[in-house]
Amino acid sequence: MPIIVEPLNEATYQDQQDLQKIYRDAPDWLFAPFSGDVQLIEGCLRDGSLIAGRFNDRLLGAARLQRHPGVWHLSQICVRKITRRRGVAERLVNEAQKMATQSGAVLRLLAPAGHLEAQALAAKLKVALDEMPA
Repeated sequence: MPIIVEPLNEATYQDQQDLQKIYRDAPDWLFAPFSGDVQLIEGCLRDGSLIAGRFNDRLLGAARLQRHPGVWHLSQICVRKITRRRGVAERLVNEAQKMATQSGAVLRLLAPAGHLEAQALAAKLKVALDEMPA
């Protein structure tokens, strides 16, 4: 069964639990401009910018997808620790890229300046990387 990437506008109780598990082990720099995981999850659910990767009815990874005219930014990509290195982040990026292209936009990853993980992911998936304003 493949990982299904979907916009997450309404989160069930189980989805909320899964999102907390996904972002629990994330480094502090990943949350900017939010103060932490709770603010990130609530803010993204409220503004409809959260996408998630689901497998067997459980969320394994999530990211913030901001849709602007012509350019969409994907940021705060995180995969649950026990599921990392299995292609979940790549699937999130690929599906976001497909959604952006279908809407006539270009997808760009968005990360704080100097973060090697984001640079490596962008290079591997051949996606442009923009730096977050300080």
